[in-house]
Amino acid sequence: MEAPPAGHAHWFDDEAGPVVRPYAMTRGRTSHSARHRLDLIALVVAEPAAEDPVWDLTLSPEHADILWLCRERPQSVAELAADLDLPVGVVRVLVGDLVDDELVHVTRPVPPAELPDESILREVIDGLRAL
Repeated sequence: MEAPPAGHAHWFDDEAGPVVRPYAMTRGRTSHSARHRLDLIALVVAEPAAEDPVWDLTLSPEHADILWLCRERPQSVAELAADLDLPVGVVRVLVGDLVDDELVHVTRPVPPAELPDESILREVIDGLRAL
């Protein structure tokens, strides 16, 4: 995987840490307006519209970095936070912005409560073996 665009390097100082504080990246917001619940394991997938190079010029560096990572392969919210060295809450807000702009979509795994009961699966297996 190659590095993000070189123009974003000026937003981080190795000795001082991030130049822009998290609350500034989200414009003071602590939540997003997206309809999706962004769990740590929710997968963020880039939309075809994200391939348009104009987005790299109009988005914040953090938004552009998220898009760049998601173009390679779907990324979980936790992976994005780790790769970008940002708090999860900030990543949730930024991903919510990208969802609103229809540049990414979010898929969530099936909640455990909605999975079939193990006993039902065993009965199906036993029935198939009986055939």
